[in-house]
Amino acid sequence: MTVEAGAPPARALNSTLIVVCQSMQGLAFGAIALFLPLIRHDLGISPSQAGLLAASGTFTYALMQIPSGYLSDRFDAKRLFVMGLLGVNVLSLTFSLLDSYGWLLANQAVSGVFRALVFAPGLMLISRQFREDRRATAMGLYVAGGFSSNILLNALGPVLVGPLGWRWLMVIFAASGMLVVLAFAKLGDSAPPKAEARPPTWADARELLSHRAVWLSGFIQFVRLAVVTGMAFWLPSLIVEEKGYSLGTAGVVVAIGAAVTAPSNFLGGWVSDRLGRPLAVVGTSLAMLAVTIFLIPFVDTLPALIAVIAVNSIFLQLYFGPLFAVPLQYVGTTNAGLVTGFSNFCANLGGVVFSFGLGAFKDATGSFDGGLWALAGLCAAALSVTWLISRLPTERTSR
Repeated sequence: MTVEAGAPPARALNSTLIVVCQSMQGLAFGAIALFLPLIRHDLGISPSQAGLLAASGTFTYALMQIPSGYLSDRFDAKRLFVMGLLGVNVLSLTFSLLDSYGWLLANQAVSGVFRALVFAPGLMLISRQFREDRRATAMGLYVAGGFSSNILLNALGPVLVGPLGWRWLMVIFAASGMLVVLAFAKLGDSAPPKAEARPPTWADARELLSHRAVWLSGFIQFVRLAVVTGMAFWLPSLIVEEKGYSLGTAGVVVAIGAAVTAPSNFLGGWVSDRLGRPLAVVGTSLAMLAVTIFLIPFVDTLPALIAVIAVNSIFLQLYFGPLFAVPLQYVGTTNAGLVTGFSNFCANLGGVVFSFGLGAFKDATGSFDGGLWALAGLCAAALSVTWLISRLPTERTSR
């Protein structure tokens, strides 16, 4: 764990607990994606129905982003963070006990509400452990936790699912997550807000959310999570059903991807902060994603597939921290929770569209190829939008 140089032990402990909490809650969504072929078999559902299972949670998660960001600016971020984590883990536990497709949809829809109470408050909590000029580094470190847990999940999940079954594994993940949350509730503390911070008014919200840079960044966020969610949810199924490999092999491939994604979150933020050029990191990432996603349908041999997915995974979240930092350069950081909430709202609209859309492409065409090429085209469009943002005048001072 890397925290601000010279930080007191309390900050190091807080940062560690925040990242571990984020890591544990990431297991729930990752487990559903990894075990999706088994879940579909048990429930007898189609790819479109499976896509709707992912989209239901992502949709409510998206709708709650702006309210969550607003609440983070007004109330104790730690309390919201703990409330959201407890809800996510309880619903992960109940997911493993349900057999009805309708109840599973409802479970994921409610889970999305609680996941929204984790994201913006968590980003605010960890950002306050770092200096203002290390904001992108802090954000990258935060999201790296979720990908770190995926390494463990995809490495051990296929091995343990045989003797334990996917339901018992989800019980274990949920119970472990609740223990970590209780540790943070007891040992962690809320970092104090900035002295000049004040709760946003409706006039503030309208002014902030009408800025061109905020909307253009929102489009890139749409593309970012369309790619992340679509790949995370459907990659195991693509490897098993279209490439013809076993679930164990799919787990290894996804684990390799997660292993390179986790450090890239932190690296992207660090590079962005050191260079002071977050848009350069965003543009480079989008260009590489467009190329690697376009190539996936043409790659069938395992070494080549691993190589393409590994390169894709390096850039998948490399620009997470820089992209969230971009609009704050134009509107200031006083009400960062609201701006972050809007950004993640846009991102999760993309997640909704492509968690369902890739399954719909599969149903309609019998292949994931068309959906992957659509994602590659979106990355190219987002690269153009990055150039448009670079032409806007920057206001670096907080309001």
